[in-house]
Amino acid sequence: MHTPDHATRIDAPAQPPLLDRVIAAVRRLLRRRGGVEPIRDAAALRHFLQTRSSYVAQMTLYGYLRTRAGTRLALLYEDDQFVVAANIAKWHVWLACLSDLAAYAGGMVRRNSGAADADVGRLMCSIVDEILAETGTPDDAGVEFASHAERVRARLALCNWSAQTDDNAPFSESPGALIHWAPIVDVLKELDDEIVRNSMRFRWQEIRREMRQGLDAASVMGNANPSEGAGARPLPRA
Repeated sequence: MHTPDHATRIDAPAQPPLLDRVIAAVRRLLRRRGGVEPIRDAAALRHFLQTRSSYVAQMTLYGYLRTRAGTRLALLYEDDQFVVAANIAKWHVWLACLSDLAAYAGGMVRRNSGAADADVGRLMCSIVDEILAETGTPDDAGVEFASHAERVRARLALCNWSAQTDDNAPFSESPGALIHWAPIVDVLKELDDEIVRNSMRFRWQEIRREMRQGLDAASVMGNANPSEGAGARPLPRA
């Protein structure tokens, strides 16, 4: 499965038809494009982090809401408190997805390029800083968004890139965030916990495959460090 670029903006309004639109966009993309786009520089890596973290956040959150609410979902979106909670949830799940995917991607770059941890750290922190600076603090993200974004930055600043593995281990934040922030009563969350976490992990499997296929880690690091190759570009600045 290939994720859509134009249909995964995290600022899309929380409403029942959204999941249908995302799924339809994925199907259209599959029909017209094959293969995985190469990731050869910081700009392409940033694009991958943005689109895939948004895609996973939306698919898992709205999928969980639809599964739990069933035919009542449309009625819930007439409740202003639910809409507020769903919007807050989408942003926090997105932050957790961005954090996890950045940790995984940085580990892949470190392992496949042989670059030093410090160089990989500068690249990944710069990319995520740029994404977060562009996003700012959305009006519907709630009062805890800014502090959560700082925790994402802190995680990456302290990340041991050499220790990041090519499995589920780097994806430690997003499953719990989905459970915590979804606007569903706690007693149901307790019943759903294992299933929801596994659903999130399943969504990441395809994203990991895409990164393995598309990532040219040596090129990414070469372009991030002008001294390592001709025509290289500097790191993006936040």
